[in-house]
Formats: sequence, C-alpha cells, structure tokens
Amino acid sequence: MKTTACAALMAVCVASAASAQVSNDVVKIGVLTDQGGVFSALAGRGSVVAARMAVEDAGGAVLGKKVEVVDADHQNKADIGASIARQWFDVDGVDMVIDMPNSSVVLAVQQLAREKNRVSIASAAGTADLTGKACSPTGIHWTWDTYAAAVSTAKAIVGEGGDTWFFLTADYAFGAAMERDTAAVVNASGGKVIGSVKHPLNTNDFSSFLLQAQGSKAKIVALANGGSDTSNSLKQAHEFGLSKTQKFAGLATFITDIHGIGLPTAQGLLLTTGFYWDHDEASREWSKRFFERHKAMPTMSQAGVYSAVRHYLKAIEAAGTDEAQAVVKKMKEMPVNDFFAHGGKVREDGRMVHDMYLVQVKTPEESKYPWDYYKVVRTIAGDQAFRPLNESECPLVKK
Repeated sequence: MKTTACAALMAVCVASAASAQVSNDVVKIGVLTDQGGVFSALAGRGSVVAARMAVEDAGGAVLGKKVEVVDADHQNKADIGASIARQWFDVDGVDMVIDMPNSSVVLAVQQLAREKNRVSIASAAGTADLTGKACSPTGIHWTWDTYAAAVSTAKAIVGEGGDTWFFLTADYAFGAAMERDTAAVVNASGGKVIGSVKHPLNTNDFSSFLLQAQGSKAKIVALANGGSDTSNSLKQAHEFGLSKTQKFAGLATFITDIHGIGLPTAQGLLLTTGFYWDHDEASREWSKRFFERHKAMPTMSQAGVYSAVRHYLKAIEAAGTDEAQAVVKKMKEMPVNDFFAHGGKVREDGRMVHDMYLVQVKTPEESKYPWDYYKVVRTIAGDQAFRPLNESECPLVKK
C-alpha cells in the first residue's frame, strides 16, 4: 500500500511540475493585425478566425492548460503595435504574438518580444530583414518574404523578355526591402531597373505615380506595395490604359486583391504565393471550413497563421513548457507537415522554409467557379525560394 501511495504521490508531483511550466496556467496567443486598414482583407479578422480554428482543432488546451486567443488592431503604426504588445507581455500574460502585417510594426514588435522573452511569429509581414539583420532567437517568419516573392516572380518575367523595370514602391520598410530584393534579382538575371517612385501608405490617387511609370517606357511596372495599395494601383492602371502597353508584376499580391479588382483587370498577372486554397484536396478541405466562417477564401497569410499556431502548440507539448526559447527550439527541431507546408522546416535564423508557387491569374473564361483565380505555373522548392543561409546577415547563423 505504501509503495502504491508513494507512486501515486510521485505521479501527482510530476504532473504538477509539468503543469507549472505553463506560465499563469494558460497559454495566451495574441493576433496583432490590421483590422480596418490597407491590409485588413489579406490578414485582419481572417487571421483571427484562422488562429481560433487552430486552437479549436488542437482541442483548446495544451499540457492540460487552456489556450486563449486575444486580438488587437495595430492601425499600421509601429508605436501603437509596440504599445499593444508591451501591454500584452507585461500585464495580460500573452506568450506569443502572431500575424503583424506592416513591416515597421513587426520589426518593432519582434525586438520587443526578444527583450521580453516572448515568441513572435510573422505571417502577413514581408520584410526579409526579420530573419536577416533583425533576426531574433524568439522570432519566426512563417509564410513569405520579400526575397521569396522577388526571386520567383522576377526571374520568370525577365526570362520571358521583361527586361526593363520600373518600381511603384510603398514608402516604408516593406516597400524598400521588396524593391531592393527584386532589383537585385532583375539585375542578376540580365534585366535593368530604369526607375522607381515611392508613394505613401494607403494612397487613393495613383495618377501621378502611374504617369511616371508610363513615361519610363519600362516593359514591366513592378508593384512593391500591398493590400489596397496594390488593388488601387492596378485598377487605376487599367483605367488609364497602361495595361495595354506595359505589363504589371504583383510582388506582394494576395488572392483577396484579385477578388477585389476582378479577373478582367487582373488576368495574366504573374505573382508568387506561399499557399493557394485550390492547390490540393487538403488545402481545399481546410479552406472550405475557413470560408464557412469568414465568407472568403483564405490568403496565404491567413492559412499561415493557422499552420504556425498549430506548430507552436505542438512545440509547447513537446517542450513541456511555454517558455519562449525552449518552444522555439522545438519548433526548429520539428518538421512542418500540414495542408500549408509539406516537409517545412524552421531554420536557425527563424525562417520557415517551404515550397512557394509561381502562379498566373486566369482569364474570366478560364475560371470555372468562385475563387478559381490561379493556375500554378511552377512550384519553387523551399531551398530555392528563400535566401540561402550562407548569404544571411542574421547573427544567430553559424558561419
């Protein structure tokens, strides 16, 4: 009896020790996103829906403790985003923050998460600097980045004869990184950048910028912007007739952009994506569940949020704790295999490496059902799509 009692007591003690490894007896995930601005369609409420789906599919708990999701609107302002994150970390007990469209916001929040020893996972953000010079031991970049979008799209277009480029660039960190990375690929592939112009975030009137693009006589007008800025610039280019004489490259174009402007305007556009809802049976099954809740098919960012949250929770289970560096260590050790990524891998710099897809927007005649917008031109293997580790500026990478 004594042996049995001791064994039972030991089991209780072990269980208590394990549960004590979950801070505040709850795992709290914060979805920090744009809920009413330029990036709200590609991330926004859809990202919150995706995070909640991931938690529900995980059973709503990890290590016997409840998992909660909170969300907030960063309003595309780095100071507001950082203030929300600080409140979450210092007062509300948030363990991980995710999504973060807008590169100035995510750069600020990733640095703050590093200081506070919290996990930050970028899904909607694009700047490749997150796993470059601004990398963090508790930061992960999940879905896409400016390098991956540049390599695939620019190489394909230059290879097809689009050898002169003009950039229409959003005037903040993301736009600068996108133009830099794409221009490097254009030049390396034998093309030439003959000009660029910067526009403010959330611009309504692109006429003066488009006139400069037209005056350049470049074969390709590259849109180094995102969200409604991409949609508005494409719509106005079509209205002004530029699309009859110049081709447009969408460097950060999402399926919600195509849905918003319509196939007659977007047809033929080449772009790179990390996810397409109609790619295979697994992606279709999850996306239809998402559609039931959100009434729109998921963007790559929203699908990436789901995938990252599920992987994060699995890593907590494997680590036996929600302590940030222990969890990130497990996230890097464990492969990512789900509808989003097959054989994905989180590298030492925090970059989640997975296949990307070069797609072309269908014509109205080619589209057979709602949201049937893309045809996959080619699959780009992850080790080809993302910046090689030997070119990384990340201090965490062993040279």
